[in-house]
Amino acid sequence: MRWLPALYVAALLVLEPLTPVEWPVSFVLIALPLVTAFAHGPVAVAGATVFAIVLEGVLAGTPCCAGRSVGYLWDRHYVAAYICTALVGVLGTILAAHRTRRERTLADVRFVADIAQRVLLRPVPHRIGRLQMESLYVSAAAEARIGGDLYEAVPTRYGVRLLIGDVRGKGLLAVETAAALLGAFREAAHDEPALPALADRVETSMNRRATLLGGSEVGERFVTAVFAEIAVADPLVRVVNCGHPPPVRIRSGEVRELDSGRSAPPLNLGMLVGEPYHVDTYSFLPGDQLLLYTDGITETRDAAGTFYPLLQRLRSWGPLPPQDLLERLHQDLLEHSGDRLQDDVAALAVCLSAGEPSVPPPSPAG
Repeated sequence: MRWLPALYVAALLVLEPLTPVEWPVSFVLIALPLVTAFAHGPVAVAGATVFAIVLEGVLAGTPCCAGRSVGYLWDRHYVAAYICTALVGVLGTILAAHRTRRERTLADVRFVADIAQRVLLRPVPHRIGRLQMESLYVSAAAEARIGGDLYEAVPTRYGVRLLIGDVRGKGLLAVETAAALLGAFREAAHDEPALPALADRVETSMNRRATLLGGSEVGERFVTAVFAEIAVADPLVRVVNCGHPPPVRIRSGEVRELDSGRSAPPLNLGMLVGEPYHVDTYSFLPGDQLLLYTDGITETRDAAGTFYPLLQRLRSWGPLPPQDLLERLHQDLLEHSGDRLQDDVAALAVCLSAGEPSVPPPSPAG
């Protein structure tokens, strides 16, 4: 785009001597200020306006152009073109100034959003003891940085505790809900010895917040989530599913959804059922990998409306390191959707390697 004005002038200079009429192609220079305003600031647009008027005069006053025997430098039609170019230049300068201000505002907003994302969705540690971890977050909105999808990994005395969730809805309310949920999880993960108790405590925080917000949609402010815990010493992973897509365990020769069919309701809807959370336990051996993800992945559609076949893709790829897995997943989603993701995407990949216990000794604070 920055070279567009130069290309525009070059094309005009090529066409000018080839035009077999008594009026020059230089009239189209009237648009040069607006062409310049697409990618340049107001000073450049003002300079392009002066250049366009001068070049119009040069071309109009040159007899050899377009087969003319005399020049028409001060012909009334050309004088009108000079005036029109000046007026368009003023308009282009104003538009360029407005565009520049908007771009600066957008850059500031994106900077603030980047900072907010680092606070809300801070990067997970690449390694905790024997666990290798990577995270992925992609917003469906081109200019957005954060939304209602969330993830977290917290090392505790009970093991590494993982969370992935998806807040209902979009916008500021979804971001605020995600922030409240993450804050409750980060605090309670160190205190609650049992995974169901951790989920119950987080839901209590969500219920309290929904009540304080008030309004007619208190019961609809819910979050689907998966709580997972990779034990300190035992080769196990424990899962509490609250209405969320089940995690996937990737093992050499096997890709399996960890779904017992006993998922609890989403957070903030559990009070409608009143049943305790159920924990499912699965083996998790060295070399195994756990993939937690939001439904933005499995609900991604191609041009024909076909959902993304996550399990099929994972089986075809075979075991991959966490970083390579998420990079390949991201690229494959873009190819499947034609670079048009319909929903936010979040994923968390955890791999257990051989070695010492998977969790370092807890800090004095727990």
